[in-house]
Amino acid sequence: MKHETTTETADIVVIGAGLSGIGAAKYLTDEFPDKRILLLEARASIGGTWDLFKYPGIRSDDAVHHYGFAFKPWLHEDAIAEGHLIMDYLHETMTEFGLDEILRLRHRVTAADWSSERAEWTLQVTAIDEAGNETHKTIRTRFVFSSTGYYRYDEGYEPRFEGREDFQGDILHPQNWPEDYDYSSKRVVIIGSGATAVTMLPAMVKGDSAAAHVTMLQRTPSYIASIPRVDKVAHALMKVFGVERGYALTRRKNIWRDHFLVTVMSRFPRFGRWLVRSMTAKELPKGFDVDAHFSPPYNPWDQRLCATPDGDFFQAIREGSADVVTDQIERITKDGILLKSGQHLEADLIVTATGLALQMLGGIKPTVDGTLVNVADSVLYRGALISGVPNWAMMLGFTKATWTLRIPNVTRLVAEVIREMDRKGFDTALPVAPEGMPTTDLFDLSSGYMQRAKDKLPRQGTGLPWQMHTTFVRDNRLFKGRLIHDDIKFSNRAAEAPHVASVEAAS
Repeated sequence: MKHETTTETADIVVIGAGLSGIGAAKYLTDEFPDKRILLLEARASIGGTWDLFKYPGIRSDDAVHHYGFAFKPWLHEDAIAEGHLIMDYLHETMTEFGLDEILRLRHRVTAADWSSERAEWTLQVTAIDEAGNETHKTIRTRFVFSSTGYYRYDEGYEPRFEGREDFQGDILHPQNWPEDYDYSSKRVVIIGSGATAVTMLPAMVKGDSAAAHVTMLQRTPSYIASIPRVDKVAHALMKVFGVERGYALTRRKNIWRDHFLVTVMSRFPRFGRWLVRSMTAKELPKGFDVDAHFSPPYNPWDQRLCATPDGDFFQAIREGSADVVTDQIERITKDGILLKSGQHLEADLIVTATGLALQMLGGIKPTVDGTLVNVADSVLYRGALISGVPNWAMMLGFTKATWTLRIPNVTRLVAEVIREMDRKGFDTALPVAPEGMPTTDLFDLSSGYMQRAKDKLPRQGTGLPWQMHTTFVRDNRLFKGRLIHDDIKFSNRAAEAPHVASVEAAS
């Protein structure tokens, strides 16, 4: 293995080539065709989530018509799409818009330091080529856009279960699923009740490689709603109005439909509980105990609803190839799981669909003039710019709408900041939160993975411009008109700017 060191420069570096990074790179290259922009990806492929997860049935939770890009119509018949179809879509996007020319695969950013004297970021990057040769690169850039997602790619969240070492079968976390794993004819217990478990259960009882039986073991029920796999209205709109206009109308339809459902269920939670329960009861066998297994103790949209395309999750239960058990784990045994009720679930394979491990900025710990930035102590300007951190934006999406709908607005904010610097000869844009400004949590979900990470997340203010909303329609209103306010301090040569507010001494 060779070790070399090279130096490169760029005007803007986008970190992460999942949907957010690809979308940001497209918008920024359109805005600044004369600037040198790089798109760095630590993995050997683009796609982010869709390249990482290989578990059975991996698919979208939302219709790709509005989960995908506004500038690239989704043309496949399925609105709820399997992972490989989304990967095809992303590769097409890269090629169609020339983004593969600025892409650097296997480029992991290991450190980022801002120099006020030079008014630039120095990124330390480890690059590995296909032959395994390692190069240590230094990339100097004026602006960083981090689109690294919100969870760790190297490990998921997996609680400690007593007796795990006694189990004689396999225990797999969906995040580490071997692509060629054979679960045919095995008795499977999936621990968890979130989107991953709801996706895996019906997928594992289909086809020639079907498991013998699949049980979803949940401590707490989730809301699960059946949605159409094919959006017939979208196909009609594109047929009548043409692809471009029909696609735009479909996106608008989906956005307002989702906003209406979230708003109604949030404002009238008793109605929301009744609505979901009644739809669920119709999908289940007669006499099924709906309240025991599908009546969560929280209101709709306190946590995300799980989607099942064409009700395939409920179909597996009706056919008897799968079931749901609501209980708590006493311990894992050599051949299954003993529950606190005394029931024993026999298993050859245990799937720990127990959630994600959240992290910000892809694990990068930026420093400003050698001082470590504690992102958890910062406040986000419009949910994108980090207080006390110059020339850096991060992409965060929605929790009660499709995550990716926020990409155009965040990149428009970044473009406006960069244009302001270019127009007035500034080289530094530093968001500074007003002293004593009240703050609140960034996200409003009670999900376990959100609660576990509260001490790692930045915060937001209670009013503009330090605020974001968790639905597209409400948040989009915050991006009307001019996006730059006095709380962004512009300067020429960043040494003139105020000292960074939310930092701690680097160890």
